[in-house]
Amino acid sequence: MIEKVLKNLKIASLNDMQRVAIDSASAKDTVILSPTGSGKTIAFLIPVLMRLDPSKSGIQALILVPSRELALQIEQVFKAMATGFKVNCFYGGHPVRTEKNNLVQAPAIVIGTPGRMAYHIRHENFNPDTIHSIVLDEFDKALEFGFEDDMAFIISRLKNVGRRILTSATKMTEIPDFTGLKKAAEVNFLSDSNSRPDLSVKSIISEAADKLETLFSLICKIGNRSTLVFCNHREAVDRISGLLWDMGLDHGVFHGGMEQEDREKALLKFRNGSYSFLITTDLASRGLDIPEIENVIHYQLPHNEEAFVHRNGRTARMNASGTAYVILTEDEKPAFLKDNIEIETLAEKNIVPENTAWATLYLGAGRKDKINKIDIVGLLMKKGKLEKDELGLIEVQDFASYAGVSRKKIENLVRLFKNEKIKNKKIKIEVSR
Repeated sequence: MIEKVLKNLKIASLNDMQRVAIDSASAKDTVILSPTGSGKTIAFLIPVLMRLDPSKSGIQALILVPSRELALQIEQVFKAMATGFKVNCFYGGHPVRTEKNNLVQAPAIVIGTPGRMAYHIRHENFNPDTIHSIVLDEFDKALEFGFEDDMAFIISRLKNVGRRILTSATKMTEIPDFTGLKKAAEVNFLSDSNSRPDLSVKSIISEAADKLETLFSLICKIGNRSTLVFCNHREAVDRISGLLWDMGLDHGVFHGGMEQEDREKALLKFRNGSYSFLITTDLASRGLDIPEIENVIHYQLPHNEEAFVHRNGRTARMNASGTAYVILTEDEKPAFLKDNIEIETLAEKNIVPENTAWATLYLGAGRKDKINKIDIVGLLMKKGKLEKDELGLIEVQDFASYAGVSRKKIENLVRLFKNEKIKNKKIKIEVSR
């Protein structure tokens, strides 16, 4: 089974942490401690999958996560495993009616945030007695977000749980009793040298008043490579975004002041390559499975070393290498930075990077309209005349779908698909803004 799953995920082999964690969690309750980006999602999904019974109805496994973005990412990974088992996400901001409809024919796996799952249990929208496995993913982050009471309530209602898995990117002094993890095995790869990222840290010295211009010069030097720019405050995110738009550089923004739909769209476009740059607060430092990030830029230094480590954990993931750039003023000497950090020099003349070769096509229909990826591929390649290398990542949501397509072809596609129908239903197709 594992070989088939890895083939579907296009993964050649498991890493050491994943092998140990899967062996442990397949036999007993397990706490998985491993750095951000080391592959904990696969490490818990495979043991959960091995306990699912296709002959049984009802929810069999519950995965609690601290954010809707993490829920959606785990759902994508599980769907890519192509197991045949149904999975659904439940989180704040998602239509309750849609979730209740999904529970009529309950999925084998539910991935949800604590607040929303507590709501469904209180309103008796599903039977918790069928759940035999629970995963508390990014548990340290869930506690930090204040979900302890909701998690304790949920777990207290799960009477037939036979397997518990807890993951964390930090070591906790003690695990709360409400988790039910009394004699759990611990898989600890936090200090393992093979789990440490291949990360280079470089600094750029700047006058405080010139930091925005320094950042822009650094972006120009980096060029069109996937980069996260971290700020401490959403106002800084918006200020940087305004400059990049003025310079004609496409990018995404991601912070807690945005509507959920806009946040999800920004991540989607970053994943499919429509954006090379995502400007964000620490909201994106953990719990997001964004692949192939080459660079992290600390426009503003985080307040402590732990936050610095989690930001840097967005790059150099899963055996890849990456670079973290720190923009410092002369008098900034945080204790968690080494004294011998390489100084990065910037070019005297800025050359604005070209926008990526990809853009995002919006289609106004999704899973609830019985639309799937095969339908969209057929439309874009047969009627749209796209070549294989002109079609990128496709993501199908409940009531909308998005496709990465060649930027050179997207306007022509929109004209071509005016008044287009899929499965005899007229749908709106336009460039995603």
